[in-house]
This record gives sequence, structure tokens and C-alpha cells, in this order.
Amino acid sequence: MSSAQDLTKDTFESTVAQGVTVVDFWAEWCAPCRMMGPILDELAADYDGKITVAKVDVDSEMELAGKFQVSSIPTLLIIKDGEIVQRFIGVTGKAMLADAIDKATA
Repeated sequence: MSSAQDLTKDTFESTVAQGVTVVDFWAEWCAPCRMMGPILDELAADYDGKITVAKVDVDSEMELAGKFQVSSIPTLLIIKDGEIVQRFIGVTGKAMLADAIDKATA
């Protein structure tokens, strides 16, 4: 069970409006997306109380995927106070994500 919060078009804006949020655009059928799950869970534990880790299922939230021009999954966005500060496409290592989170929270 993932510790990431599921986002919808109704909850997205209020979730990313303040602080640092890592948003994972993914789909159940996507093997690389499933590989990201444990990495995101580790980051959620490592940064507990400092960031929000969230997921957007592109199959059920196509409108959000389109809004953020997600054409490949997994796509991860680092969002600070509502603004995208970094975008990763494909499986991304924990160290690279941690570095981006550290810069965003500094």
C-alpha cells in the first residue's frame, strides 16, 4: 500500500498550493510506474512532515494529465507553492529525486 496521496482534478490545486509536493503521474498497467512506487514510499518516509508525495492516475484523470502535458509515464513533478520547479520523465533514482527535493525545500 502506497503512502502517496491520490489526487484528482478536484483536490490537485489545493494539495500543491503550499509547500513542496512530489506528484507522480502513473497508471496501474505501467511497469516502470510500479518500479517508482517503492522509491516514492521511501522518499515519503524520509521527508515525512516536510513534503507531500502524491499520485495522479492518468487513466482516471486524463484532464490533469493533459493540463500538465504528460505524454510519457511515469512523469514526476516537483511543485513548490503551486509552481513546477522540476520535471522528471521515466524511472528516476532516489538520489536524483532527493537532490531536487532538497533544492526545493531549501
